Amino acid sequence: MQTTTPPYDVLATVDLGSNSFRLQVSRVVDDQLYPLDVLKETVRLGGGLSEDKVLDQDTIDRALACMARFGERLRGLAPHQVRIVGTNTLRVARNAPAFIVEAERLLGFPIEIIAGREEARLIYLGAAHSLPATRERRLVVDIGGGSTEFIIGSQYKAHVTESLPLGCVTYSMRFFPGGKVSKSAFRAAELAAASEIQRIAHEYPNSEWQLAVGTSGTARSLRDILEINDWTSGEITLAGMLNLREELLRFGSFRTIELNGLKADRAPVICGGLAVMIAIFQTLNIDRMIVTDGALRDGVLYDLLGRQREKDMRDSTIAQFKRRYHVDTAQAQRVLQLAERFYTMVAPEAPLLKCLSWAAKVHEIGLSIAHTAYHKHSAYILQHADMPGFSRREQSELATIVLGHRGDMGKMTREISDPALWHAVLALRLAALFCRSRNGVEVDAVRSVQQTSNGYAVTLERGWLEANPLTASAFQQEVSQWRRVGMLVLLQEG
Repeated sequence: MQTTTPPYDVLATVDLGSNSFRLQVSRVVDDQLYPLDVLKETVRLGGGLSEDKVLDQDTIDRALACMARFGERLRGLAPHQVRIVGTNTLRVARNAPAFIVEAERLLGFPIEIIAGREEARLIYLGAAHSLPATRERRLVVDIGGGSTEFIIGSQYKAHVTESLPLGCVTYSMRFFPGGKVSKSAFRAAELAAASEIQRIAHEYPNSEWQLAVGTSGTARSLRDILEINDWTSGEITLAGMLNLREELLRFGSFRTIELNGLKADRAPVICGGLAVMIAIFQTLNIDRMIVTDGALRDGVLYDLLGRQREKDMRDSTIAQFKRRYHVDTAQAQRVLQLAERFYTMVAPEAPLLKCLSWAAKVHEIGLSIAHTAYHKHSAYILQHADMPGFSRREQSELATIVLGHRGDMGKMTREISDPALWHAVLALRLAALFCRSRNGVEVDAVRSVQQTSNGYAVTLERGWLEANPLTASAFQQEVSQWRRVGMLVLLQEG
């Protein structure tokens, strides 16, 4: 019953980073991606974030103007061809929801706010596709505008992922205000970064990886500066960075820096990025680091390509959750089949079919915690766990459907903002109700499920309710529950 995404020969992604926004359009040839168009704008979203986590209006206006330009380039592409992700600043900004609404209108596509570890996984995927297909374990480090991701992986699989609030924009603003460069500022920045990194250092010992790899703007900028100034030969080293630090101290302010290899748009954030990278080298005992061009946007594109080729990481995550929480797979399959059937009856276009299918597969994971109110435990896990492949919005939708599959419906009025979710909740509730006996008996009594002007009409096989009094009683309770949210569920036989 699940639908598959049709293959496309062009895919596009937008990376809404804390320092820059990037759009990449790529052509698909077999399992490879070849860039057709790349746009980059240094928006410095993280620079507009106040101490109380609110984006200022100038930054919002600058960002929305960029969204309008990107939206023109994306015009004409289908929803399954485009994936737009937001990172650290949009994760923490208190007024991000209002910004996202307007940005989505200008772009013409939804924005996914991804968790830090999901960002790390996608960064590794992008980096791995730009590196030789060797078997060594790699430490990949990505210093962004507002966060830094650390990944140990091999080939195309990330094994250890972490995200810390260390960024070239945030550290430059915090420790080098007004662009002033001093020894005390560097020392404070490096110590603060080292303190954060020490919390995860035990997960990244150099005995667990053979090659250190840097990616994204800070790493590329450091590599270029060190090479052009003859401090290294095409890589990043601690000695080279210490030479760079001494050179930056000589200028005293980023506004007066004249350094070969340092681009004008990178100068305001170079000190923060350098301090973070020095702390990474010293805390994780890194001797040298190569740099690759593959980054988050590339990982997003390859992940999008995988979804078309039936290699969806979200399916793998759901399967892993089923194993971790000891799901009764036979019961989950029974509920899944009925839920999909009911949903396509009431919503023929089935926009949330895939999400409903995932929900059916894991709706009972909370049973591993307690039977009482297990649906609440299930929803909490799905809302807050690290789920590779899922955006925050997808996790929220998944958790909402699972939360609503049983129990008091009154709670759902504050949980559901998208009316389309009601259809999915109804389908899963009905499926769970019919499969209550868990005996594998095929249920074909439902003739139709239709939306009405004020709720739903469920048509059952004539005489079925009389022959199944327990389910008939449960149905009457269901009618009462839906009345609590202002909907009428009409039961009829025919």
